[in-house]
Amino acid sequence: MKIFLIIFFLTIFQCNVFAQQTGIEKPIISAKATKFYKKAKSFYISHDYSNAEKFLNKAIKNDTNFVEAWLLLGDIYYDTKRTEQAILSYEKAIRIDPDFFPDILYIAGKLELSTGKYSMALKNFKKYLSYENLKNQQKQNATDMLVRAEFAVNAVENPVPFNPVNLGDSINTADDEYINAITSDEQQLIFTKKQLQFDEGTESQKKYSERFFVSDKINDVWNKNNELISSANIKGNIGALCISPDSKYLFFTSCYRPDGFGSCDLYYSKKTANNWSKPKNLGPVVNSDKWESQPSFSSDGKTLYFASKRDGGKGSSDIWKTILLSDGTWSRPKNLGIPVNTAKAEMSPFIHPDDQTLYFSSEGHIGMGGADLFYSKKEKNGNWSKPINLGYPINTLADEIIIIVNANGDKAYISSDKFGGKGKFDIYSFDLYEEARPQPVTYMKGNVFDNENKSKLKAKFELIDLKTGIVNVKSYSDSLTGEFLVVLPVNRDYALNVSKDGYLFYSENFVLTGEYSDIHPYLKDIALKPVRVGENVILRNIFFETDKYDLKKESEIELEKLIGFLNNNPDIQIEISGHTDNIGGEEYNLELSQNRAKAVYDYLIINGIKKNSLTYKGYGFLLPNDTNETEEGRANNRRTEFKVIDL
Repeated sequence: MKIFLIIFFLTIFQCNVFAQQTGIEKPIISAKATKFYKKAKSFYISHDYSNAEKFLNKAIKNDTNFVEAWLLLGDIYYDTKRTEQAILSYEKAIRIDPDFFPDILYIAGKLELSTGKYSMALKNFKKYLSYENLKNQQKQNATDMLVRAEFAVNAVENPVPFNPVNLGDSINTADDEYINAITSDEQQLIFTKKQLQFDEGTESQKKYSERFFVSDKINDVWNKNNELISSANIKGNIGALCISPDSKYLFFTSCYRPDGFGSCDLYYSKKTANNWSKPKNLGPVVNSDKWESQPSFSSDGKTLYFASKRDGGKGSSDIWKTILLSDGTWSRPKNLGIPVNTAKAEMSPFIHPDDQTLYFSSEGHIGMGGADLFYSKKEKNGNWSKPINLGYPINTLADEIIIIVNANGDKAYISSDKFGGKGKFDIYSFDLYEEARPQPVTYMKGNVFDNENKSKLKAKFELIDLKTGIVNVKSYSDSLTGEFLVVLPVNRDYALNVSKDGYLFYSENFVLTGEYSDIHPYLKDIALKPVRVGENVILRNIFFETDKYDLKKESEIELEKLIGFLNNNPDIQIEISGHTDNIGGEEYNLELSQNRAKAVYDYLIINGIKKNSLTYKGYGFLLPNDTNETEEGRANNRRTEFKVIDL
């Protein structure tokens, strides 16, 4: 604004010239009003705003059409942070003579835009741009403001559905609560609580402490929260936490720690039974000598998005990503670039478990004012689509910084101090309208254990897209409890492989495309069988066309897993068996099952497995593992298996 004031004082003495150029005569002001104005200007220059205001009011009382007096009065109101009165004064000057000092149209418009008077701002920007002798930069700035005003006017006239619900006394208090994460099964909410504390031994020195808290949902109600059991809760400035979709890792921000590389760094902690491991810095590749914060970990188990002010960005802070490599190190961060990042600040990325929808906060994209919430979709080529503003009244004049969306994609969580609430910032949930939703995600949850002694096992999970062969999710069950949680984005078909050295692998198939609409969670305990003679594995991701024995391409994922297992167990001998339902004659089904078993046998031989490790046989419908009286039962009977016959 000071720049505009300098322009004003430089220009105000040239108003006669501008008036001559535009063919407008400067109105004659009374001598008495002029005298008061000159005194006011003298006081203003010496920063005596009180006397300046007093004499300006006298000047205006003498001549209500004194444009210069209204303009200078507006400047005083602005400098003394009386924005509403400044706008009224500027608008009065504009109504008297909009051509007297055209720049005031732009100045008033910016103030009106910043205070939510969008229609007034739009009118002033349009008028300002009607002048022909504006410089290119003036036109560019005004055009940018015009677009923002047009967006805001349209957003207010066309509000999106928004029904914020306070999460209640179990979560919110008189302190600040900031939403961080909700687990994929929506049974735990993790948030940061900012509390005022006193230094030990004194009540005169106050400080704020930020800690992580967790609340469990019991009978669909959030239970009383407790401090998160974590060694991450140590002294120091901590916050901006995220939890991995499998609930195994916490990523968070901590500032000014002895092991830090910049002002604020990213750290992680790993789940160990009922505790969390000692936090570790992600290292100098991810953390720079600048500010890194606000992590969000993807469901693929390897991509971490975060905000950073590191060198090489597009604006004051940008959204970046880093990849967890196979050797356990992190890749050099990559800027998400345009169109996500702008010349201003982008913050608080949240990658939904669908791994396709990114929510974030931005000051640079067109919005309601300040920082707004946006979303962008990952395109087929891996690029991000043009961000879309979440709309009014989700976004307002205030800064909207963070949003978390549940796995199913129909409910969102924000922190806000705009709705009354229990104290300062409270956590709210609301139904996310259809257009802003990600792809829904369901999950598979359970325990892994030894089939013989029932001991809990740490096993590797891989969720693989059957169409692309890409591993979408990689995770492990807990070594002490055997618990696992695997997210399943819908509209794809998956092969799930669970493996552990010394055990036969387990395979599962998830068909989540086509007419699939029942997005229910899969609750399943997995018993892994030790490698023993006589034990068998159903290969649920071996596929054939109906009544044919040509392997479909989607089968290669399971076959490669079988090849890997055989290579890791070179002394094992297995029998590959084919099975059918009871539709058709016995001889026909025996031949079909024999040919299907041989097709698998041939694939393994072609891909380097020794013949003396393999045999094959078709059993037709002689060994059903389910009823043949239902379609589901018959589908289970149509299968390929392998059995250990020697070690």
